[in-house]
Amino acid sequence: MTMTPSRVRTPAAIWWLLAALASLSLCASVYAASSPAEVVAGGRSAMPAGTDAGTPAPPSDASTASPAPSSSASPAQQGTNTGASVTRLPQVVVTGAKAMDPRWQTIELRRHGAIGKNVAVTFGLPFPPGMLRDAAQVHIVDEHGNALPAHVEPTLQWHFKDGSIRAVRVQLHTELDGDNRTLRFTLGPPDNTARADGWPYVDGLVVNTDGVRVPGVLALLSPEWMSASLIAGPQQPAASPGPYDHFFATQFKWAEPLPRNEGPSWLFDRTSTLFQQYVRTGREEYLAAASESYRYYMEHLRRVGAPGWPLCGGGWSVGEVNVCDPKYVYVEPILLALGLTGDDSEHDDALIQRMIGSWDTGGWNYPAGPYTKPEQRFTEREAGLGLLATVSAYEITGDKSYLKRIDNRLGWLYQHQQHNPDGLGNDGSWRNSWQMHEGDTYDPATDVRGSSPWMTENIIDGLWHAWLVTSDPRIPTMITGFGRYLEHYGWIDLKTITDKEKDWRNPCSGPNGQITWYWSSAHASNKQLIDIENSEGWYSDAHDVEMTLPVAAARYFETDPVQQRALDQRLSWLTSSYSLDCADNAKTPRRFNWNNHGVGVVQWFMQQSGHGAH
Repeated sequence: MTMTPSRVRTPAAIWWLLAALASLSLCASVYAASSPAEVVAGGRSAMPAGTDAGTPAPPSDASTASPAPSSSASPAQQGTNTGASVTRLPQVVVTGAKAMDPRWQTIELRRHGAIGKNVAVTFGLPFPPGMLRDAAQVHIVDEHGNALPAHVEPTLQWHFKDGSIRAVRVQLHTELDGDNRTLRFTLGPPDNTARADGWPYVDGLVVNTDGVRVPGVLALLSPEWMSASLIAGPQQPAASPGPYDHFFATQFKWAEPLPRNEGPSWLFDRTSTLFQQYVRTGREEYLAAASESYRYYMEHLRRVGAPGWPLCGGGWSVGEVNVCDPKYVYVEPILLALGLTGDDSEHDDALIQRMIGSWDTGGWNYPAGPYTKPEQRFTEREAGLGLLATVSAYEITGDKSYLKRIDNRLGWLYQHQQHNPDGLGNDGSWRNSWQMHEGDTYDPATDVRGSSPWMTENIIDGLWHAWLVTSDPRIPTMITGFGRYLEHYGWIDLKTITDKEKDWRNPCSGPNGQITWYWSSAHASNKQLIDIENSEGWYSDAHDVEMTLPVAAARYFETDPVQQRALDQRLSWLTSSYSLDCADNAKTPRRFNWNNHGVGVVQWFMQQSGHGAH
């Protein structure tokens, strides 16, 4: 396929959905919270007795169903030798709410730079699977129930579900006397008398104080609707803000200003981080920051040239960030911007192809591929972010070549975890070389085989999104395997850091604040791990917030009651990471992204396992 430079600028009766007040129970499988796990001395948390770190326990009820079959190729078909069969777990099916409360169908308009009474409004409107098959059924009505002429067209489809419409772009001209107005959307029979012509998205933009072109009017949707739509995967709406939401809001106070020249402040995807919390909360300031961040981010993608060294087409650069570094390339923001703002002006299929090409070629690094030898360079961050970008590309385009790439990446990760080429067995981690991880010279005599717990959170995030798209049965096995690894080898026993010279934690999280090893290992000595912690890992508890994701995801898929109790206790301990004193720490701006990207779903996971949203 030839790549080209990519830049696209391109009265019926109102009937409500028949719906009772619908809860946001978006998934089956509700687990019960339980009692604490045991802890042993020696610097590591204890595994429950009688469990194996590498293999998730089979379902306790032999009659439970296996996971839904993957829509992608089997490991054998993709050329990865997985060896053992996949451990079967009970089926967990995530679907959107089919019945939606009409009170969720509000559109809150907010003036955002537009001048005058008559304003142009463009926004995205997402739908759960199976709800909408004809965009002409979407109607916009005013405060009195009168239909307003609007242009409505599909922007996303549920490619991996039933082919129904996932999101539409709505455009209308309306009056805004002050700065606010409330409209509604309804579904009903098509009405050609209420149709209107659309316009290029950029025609409704204004230049803000940062010099970025942003929507002149923001259209806020209810968090209940957005969460139930699954546009950002299953989410628990923050109707009553909990500790995590207060933590996010406190960080947002220092993270809100657009980092125009600080490239590293975009690492771990600032834009998606903001969109995801907007979905949960419906807050205007999060949508405003997300919209601005999206357009600024997309302006700095390289839209010409082949991916990979030396042209690095599809790469991204601001400040000191090199355009050939793929860890700054994110496709998920395109998905969320389409679904929530209707912005189709900054991408096309050729750009997405270049962006995925950046991940496939590795940019200035080595090409993506299986982990085949102990001295091979590997970072959990690149493995996870690359998988997530590929999943997002498939969600946007429906291109089956991306589905094949997802399957390949899952195969590489499964083979790496289950059959590590270093011959040390399966401990549940994606074990690799400390020396190669840090860019040093490889020496097998002095190397420390292990993994980064907090960087592995990126793998879990990618696996979760891949699960939502493929239901691949290898995914629960990998997630629960890592959850067990964490319990046995990932967390530092607090008794080992009571003396001052080894106090690696920030005191803001209190006396029971948790901390993972900066570099964890099932095979290294405590001295080796302590030496690395003293050298590199001071205040690695700054990663506790995102560590709730691998724990909560493992809890979601876990079937062994003993391990469930251990994970429940760990989640309980990790609530100290939501300390507002910790949130005030703005010394590392990209911390806002690494703490929060992909982590909002933890509140939903906790709801499923009986913890409650808080």
